[in-house]
Amino acid sequence: MAKKHAKMIVDKDYRISQIDKRIYGSFVEHLGRAVYEGIYQPGHPAADEDGFRKDVIELVKELNVPIVRYPGGNFVSNYFWEDGVGPVSERPKRLELAWRSLETNEVGVNEFTKWAKKAGSEVMMAVNLGTRGVADACNLLEYCNHPGGTKYSDLRIKHGIKEPHNIKVWCLGNEMDGPWQLGSKTPEEYGRLAYETAKAMKLIDPTIELVSCGSSSSKMPLFPQWEATTLEHTYDHVDYVSLHTYFGNADNDTANFLARSMEMDYFIKTVIATCDFVKAKKRSKKTINLSFDEWNVWFHSNEADNDTMQNRPWQKAPALLEDIYTFEDALVVGLMLITLMKNADRVKMACLAQLVNVIAPIMTETNGTAWKQTIFYPFMHASRFGRGIALQPILKSTKHDTKEFTDVLDVEAIAVYNEENEEVTIFAVNRDLEDGIEFECDLRSFEGYKFIEHIALESDDLKAVNSPTSQKVAPKSSTTAQLDQGILRVMLNKASWNVIRLGK
Repeated sequence: MAKKHAKMIVDKDYRISQIDKRIYGSFVEHLGRAVYEGIYQPGHPAADEDGFRKDVIELVKELNVPIVRYPGGNFVSNYFWEDGVGPVSERPKRLELAWRSLETNEVGVNEFTKWAKKAGSEVMMAVNLGTRGVADACNLLEYCNHPGGTKYSDLRIKHGIKEPHNIKVWCLGNEMDGPWQLGSKTPEEYGRLAYETAKAMKLIDPTIELVSCGSSSSKMPLFPQWEATTLEHTYDHVDYVSLHTYFGNADNDTANFLARSMEMDYFIKTVIATCDFVKAKKRSKKTINLSFDEWNVWFHSNEADNDTMQNRPWQKAPALLEDIYTFEDALVVGLMLITLMKNADRVKMACLAQLVNVIAPIMTETNGTAWKQTIFYPFMHASRFGRGIALQPILKSTKHDTKEFTDVLDVEAIAVYNEENEEVTIFAVNRDLEDGIEFECDLRSFEGYKFIEHIALESDDLKAVNSPTSQKVAPKSSTTAQLDQGILRVMLNKASWNVIRLGK
């Protein structure tokens, strides 16, 4: 049988867009052990003077996460931010209705912004447009961003925070089209509320960027009419529309699972088309960009989570959404990252959901260590080496069909050009589950560039997982790459994530 081949041509002048570093963002929600026992655990041997786990902070820094969405998620739609400020001993405990847990409010906006600075990240703040509205969003913005001399800015100063937090990105609610959401809305209801909230918030701080809620997934009954209707109201006052998607492999069809990034691309392209339809209808010169502020693999923990929430509710920080990720999950995450890079002209922010313990690349043991899940590695590679200009690839590959998708490329790939560092990085996934593929990349426009390294993530066991004591799935160096007169040739082993770096 003849060897399979794939070929890509990239040129430094054929550009998709500068990649906004915020596409490598993440998400921390008051859900399960994300906050309590995740980022915050006073008394733990690794806790600092503020109760934040230093081992977790170091892993977040390794991921180089530029922005973190907070505090939700479904949690935000019944959140009273005032409960989480002021003296901790005076903060009330509340029934948290989204995940049927007990919220102690030990961590609130001031603690989280302090944590984000320690982790080298900015905050993307979400406001409650489910059970609350315009006034509460404005009060929180005033508390966070106004210098002083007003009720809520002076309250922040009274709480010991003299300088404003200066949070620049704000989400206008969360998944407001979802019937599971407290205070869910029709498109007209949400559009009007988001418009009035955005208008008021930008009077307080005209420098902020606002994200309007898009559809909770491309499978929602109103998609994409939800975007069309809500943007009719919000278009002139918001900067982004959100997208959320999660993929799973409950039926254990790996080939189909690895093709799901095509569904993500379809979702992005449809939302772009809808935004541009509203732009044309309004005769507007403004372009709305996309914030893909929830994306990941999520399906492993569903049954256990339902049991906890139904039969053992109102616990503080119960173990929820603690998916233990497999090697094949890491491949899907890599494919989703490539999809985001390929749409960098319109996707300007994205958040891997979530960051710690809850469907997360980082896990913690209550009385032990913090450790890296399989999905940690492709995200780390993309965040570290995927800064720069996404180049428009001309990609030819053998193809296959799956249960739900046709003409699935065996090799999915993109190149990112970092002009400042004079480096180019190729990210490639071989979806073929049986065979390695010879990959040829024409890089002749990068004259004088030399091969630096080829990092590969691969395993003979698609279901291999990591644990606190074993990193079965971890990157390794490959030595198969050859660069001759601007032509790179490399073997991409079966079912593998590959990072190939070149530079001067």
